[in-house]
Amino acid sequence: MKTAKDYLDAANASVPKLDAKEAIAKHAAGEGVFIDVRDGAAIAESGTIKGAHRIPRGMIEFRADPAVEALYDSVFQKDAELYLICGAGGQAALSGKTLQDMGYTNVTNIGGFPAWKDAGGATEG
Repeated sequence: MKTAKDYLDAANASVPKLDAKEAIAKHAAGEGVFIDVRDGAAIAESGTIKGAHRIPRGMIEFRADPAVEALYDSVFQKDAELYLICGAGGQAALSGKTLQDMGYTNVTNIGGFPAWKDAGGATEG
């Protein structure tokens, strides 16, 4: 039987990670799609990356699947550069692994929002 740690270890082994300073440079250059996978309450409390799409971890599969027409979000393109952030990096890793399993080829975990904020990344409420 698998544990949460098993799933997280597999996700971290599969999904590339980018540190906050490198992610901030990509954001500043207008590269990629930034997605905050935390729930709305967490984002309301701390803010998020300026211009980030807010798609909770529990909705990733539905929002990323074009077959689910009522929920699909067109920011999800199979070859798009997708940069995922959460509170500490775990939900972003798990979301990234799910997206990889769904055929997305360019998914990166940029860790937790506190590191982004501490590194001087652009934010919004």
